[in-house]
Amino acid sequence: MPTDFLSGTKALITGGSSGLGFAMAQALADAGAAVLITGRSSATLNDALARLGHPADRVQALTMDVRDENSIAEALQWVQANWGGLDLLVNNAGIGMRTVNPEFMTAPQPFYKVSAAGFRDLIDTNLTGYFLVAKAFAPLLVAQGHGKIVNISMNHETMKRQGFIPYGPSRAGAESLSLIMAEDLREHNINVNMLLPGGATETGMIPEEQRAALPSHFSLLSPSIMARPIVFLASEASNGITGQRIVATEFDAWLTQQQA
Repeated sequence: MPTDFLSGTKALITGGSSGLGFAMAQALADAGAAVLITGRSSATLNDALARLGHPADRVQALTMDVRDENSIAEALQWVQANWGGLDLLVNNAGIGMRTVNPEFMTAPQPFYKVSAAGFRDLIDTNLTGYFLVAKAFAPLLVAQGHGKIVNISMNHETMKRQGFIPYGPSRAGAESLSLIMAEDLREHNINVNMLLPGGATETGMIPEEQRAALPSHFSLLSPSIMARPIVFLASEASNGITGQRIVATEFDAWLTQQQA
């Protein structure tokens, strides 16, 4: 793919300093897009910038907490002041099951043992965070008459897997949110789609000690599995596609079906 394929495209990725967010930022920047990665840690963001290896006019970073409306408003102001508009918003920032049960992969605990504080913290980040960020940026997209939102999700199996409260409900809620957002924004020429890897990925959400205890046949996907789908969704080739749930491991088959 040419390095200027997405030239002129401006994309913001929440949780862009590691894991899936970093992989998508790399893919978009490599394809020519201007990318803004956000996260809560300035140190982690600076490290990500160095690893991405693109000049400042291609990739930039900004601290933002998706749970904090004032922090999100500052990011919106940055986009308006520096870019004047936004083509792609990727809601990716999230925290995993390890925050409520570090042994969730090998010793799942029932929902009634999850602390209320742990439940609220994860939902505030993974679901309410998607809503708050989209709510802040949607008026900008509506005013400019175009735009795309991609909400990162996960396998349906994980939404009903034993011991996956509150992570499962957070992503199930995000899918409902995405479908309703797609309908609310359809008349404004704004596409809203969901994207998920298609399996567990090397994102750091599984603690190292838990990974060692997993069955030998259990393999993790590379975050780079998200590269081709996110570049497609950022491109003009995806214009008009909305309300879709795209599984990265099945992307080729999905794309063939779309083009049939």
